Amino acid sequence: MKKYPTSEHGRFAVIALNGEVDLNESPRAREQILSELRSGRPLLIDLSAVDYIDSSGVASLVEGFQLARSQQQEFGLVGVSKAAMQVLQLARLDKVFPIYASLDECN
Repeated sequence: MKKYPTSEHGRFAVIALNGEVDLNESPRAREQILSELRSGRPLLIDLSAVDYIDSSGVASLVEGFQLARSQQQEFGLVGVSKAAMQVLQLARLDKVFPIYASLDECN
């Protein structure tokens, strides 16, 4: 499994998911998301380079969102690719997650 790039933008940690976030890759995404949230920092998930995301990938995002809420941390999605947005819209999660067009919108 690959490790996704992590960077910083202001007070946020940013995990850049990429490629296919499917049943094979979502455990890595989940592990990184939850680990970063446990560090106590606000977290953004960059989905701009995601070609495909399935229900297991979406479940990793939902689990991160729920953990962040329980810890009163900020959590959002940024630069959501067309493919990822279609899945989020289908599940009506585009109304649940804070979604930003770019990192510049996140302050």
